[in-house]
Amino acid sequence: MSERGEFHEIDPLELEEKVISLIGKEWMLITAGNEDKYNPMTASWGGLGFLWNRPVAFVVVRPQRYTYELIEVSPTFTLTFYDAAHRDALTYCGSYSGRDVDKVAETGLTPVTGATGAVYFEEARLVLECRKLYAQDLKETSFIDTGLVDQHYAARDFHRLYVGEIVRVLKREI
Repeated sequence: MSERGEFHEIDPLELEEKVISLIGKEWMLITAGNEDKYNPMTASWGGLGFLWNRPVAFVVVRPQRYTYELIEVSPTFTLTFYDAAHRDALTYCGSYSGRDVDKVAETGLTPVTGATGAVYFEEARLVLECRKLYAQDLKETSFIDTGLVDQHYAARDFHRLYVGEIVRVLKREI
């Protein structure tokens, strides 16, 4: 593995990532909670952009996920992105519930408490600390492409959408 540099903080407007590939193909961990109780969840749905005159991230979490319980009561959450060497950890965090296993112990990830009080992981190459701004459940009646409902929500267990202001970005050169 190559030597890893230190994190340095950058302005969210300086992000030069290929966002669709970053989230959809490389995946991310959504981590909610605080240093006493938190859970990382692998996700490949979400986005980054600009809304309400600020940089934002949006993620969706199903109500049966352990992360949902934590993000509901947390004012902040993190999104973390990794190099290919950590793909197994992301696969594990997406395959098991934090209710049943200690994902950190099983993956070897190293938790760090960020400036916002949210948890991220030392092994990440990119960290977005986000402050929740908005949450709303997706509704069946709001789908214009109704085929998506049967394709992704056969059990009608719709995600809750969270929009968070990106308040801090940490980037590492790998």
